[in-house]
Amino acid sequence: MTTLSRPPAEPGSAKRTRGGSFRAWLLHDLHQSQALHQGPHALPQGHEKKHSWWQVMCLTGVDYFSSLGYAPAIAVVAAGVVSPLATLVLVVVTLFGALPVYRRVAVESHSGSGSIAMLERLLPRWGGKFFVLALLGFAATDFMITMTLSAADAAAHLIANPLIPGWLQGQNIGVTLFLLALLAAVFLRGFKEAIGVAVVLVGFYLCLNAILVVVTLGDAVTHPLKVDDWWQALTTSQGNPALIIGVALLVFPKLALGMSGFETGVAVMPQIRGDANDTEEYPAGRIRGAKRLLTTAALIMSTFLVTSSFTSVVLIPQKEFQPGGAADGRALALLAHEYLGVGFGTAYDLSTIAILWFAGASAMAGLLNLVPRYLPRYGMAPQWTKATRPLVLVFTAIGFFITLIFAANVDAQGGAYATGVLVLMTSAAIAVTLSARRRQQRKSMIGFGIVAVVFVYTTLTNMIERPEGIQIAAIFIAGTIVVSFISRARRSFELHATSINFDETAIEFIAQAESGPLQIIAHEPLRLTGQAYRDKLESAREVSHIPLTDNVLFLEVIVDDSSDFETELEVHGVMRHGYRVLEVHGPVVPNTIASVLLHIRDVTGLMPHIYFRWTEGNPVRNLLRFMFFGEGEIAPVTREVLRQAVPDVTQRPWVHVG
Repeated sequence: MTTLSRPPAEPGSAKRTRGGSFRAWLLHDLHQSQALHQGPHALPQGHEKKHSWWQVMCLTGVDYFSSLGYAPAIAVVAAGVVSPLATLVLVVVTLFGALPVYRRVAVESHSGSGSIAMLERLLPRWGGKFFVLALLGFAATDFMITMTLSAADAAAHLIANPLIPGWLQGQNIGVTLFLLALLAAVFLRGFKEAIGVAVVLVGFYLCLNAILVVVTLGDAVTHPLKVDDWWQALTTSQGNPALIIGVALLVFPKLALGMSGFETGVAVMPQIRGDANDTEEYPAGRIRGAKRLLTTAALIMSTFLVTSSFTSVVLIPQKEFQPGGAADGRALALLAHEYLGVGFGTAYDLSTIAILWFAGASAMAGLLNLVPRYLPRYGMAPQWTKATRPLVLVFTAIGFFITLIFAANVDAQGGAYATGVLVLMTSAAIAVTLSARRRQQRKSMIGFGIVAVVFVYTTLTNMIERPEGIQIAAIFIAGTIVVSFISRARRSFELHATSINFDETAIEFIAQAESGPLQIIAHEPLRLTGQAYRDKLESAREVSHIPLTDNVLFLEVIVDDSSDFETELEVHGVMRHGYRVLEVHGPVVPNTIASVLLHIRDVTGLMPHIYFRWTEGNPVRNLLRFMFFGEGEIAPVTREVLRQAVPDVTQRPWVHVG
């Protein structure tokens, strides 16, 4: 077996100029396997320690639990006095909708790829690729807005603290940009011990929130007039109980960012320590731990969401939630200062700032693993996107742009964040519904189908109410698709094979040509009659003057899925009508032929000669067929692939066309 995809030159082999040193630093991890980047989402290598499910839950928590920093304030802004009931609806959807869906995702996508990988398997070929690209656009929206929104809220908590110097007042944009730059610096330097940091941050943060909730609930209970005032405002504004429930059902989609941690929960699954007898095909211990993680996180978050939304709306005047108000984006922090003093409030601010900043780290790491997992494999991103540092710089620049566009306003980014979260959850619900249907599990299919309908409604409602979310997502999707297809076109003439294996029969066929030259005739696999092989052989001999005594092999490429890019090739030797045939399945005919020829050259030391006939038809149409269907102008494209792969003409397999 040989590896044929050509990586960029080793940085160390280049001359140590200043530019070369910077390039070497920038691309230092280019040759790592995908999804091994450092950070909260990084997949552990075989020798690295894995962790208990509750420790890994803290990785989910830096994204999921950190939304407590801004969710209660956003809920009151969106739903007013109805926010506790709307939050209760959100909790019901979380526990009886999202949780069962993602417990199923954990079973079927236990490698950390999440629901996107499930849909990729269910929807193959170009249609599936377009769908995955669209989902990647929404995922990018989710993760990028997580970074910018979390940094903006962290800045709001920092600036609003009474111990902070007055000259920082009103500098939300500058502080947010500084936090994003600090996040980039950490990832450019290298991010280690993520779980240890997450456990400390989440543990401390949840303890402070538990104390705060107990104290504020106690105050609400001991001062029933505050609860009465809230109840009177609720019943006066809405009229009757049925209308109140209806309003709660209508406005709960605006609170959807309270469900943000589920996709992250399945993304960190490979970090969970499984059983000793776990297999990669079905790691039962890892799956069981992931289910405990998802369930426990959902219960904790649901409890805090309901209690915090209640105390926020009861104890804080409505005017404080308006832009510039004391509770704008920091309702619980305001309660911490008012009910537990400046010392506790400052500790709460620092804890909130830290966990919000680390939520940005989780989002950055999610992007660093998401892009290399899909786009380079599709041929829809340059090779340098497999390296961490260039992507960090790109994502940081995008984060700066989003921060400036939204002026570091937490509420303004809520719609885009909720859109990204809801689309991913809707896709997960659809994925498990399709999976249950394929497995003929009727009850599960109906149940998950109902959940999918609820999420579709929630997503559409959110898009209508907050159109800026779909607008931002559309920009990400359009950018992803445009950049992806430009990259695919630029990489069309690369070798696609990551490895090639010949079976025993194929090896025997090659070995019969002891001294060479090794002569191979390209043949269309649609014409498999004995007469077709005889005609092709006689034509090749007549046009190319192949001696009758030479051993000749036929090479046939069967195109399975032309939308694939990086593939492992399996070459099988087959006898047909007395002729020796090398049969291989691949996504693109010319690139597959070039990979097989180079493999034969490397293994045998013989220089292969490949014989083609010219392809009939319009060259432009044939080029489009090559780009989208893997066929088209075979002979010249094969020669071009070989030319780019092997600059030295003396080391390049021969291409004959007649």
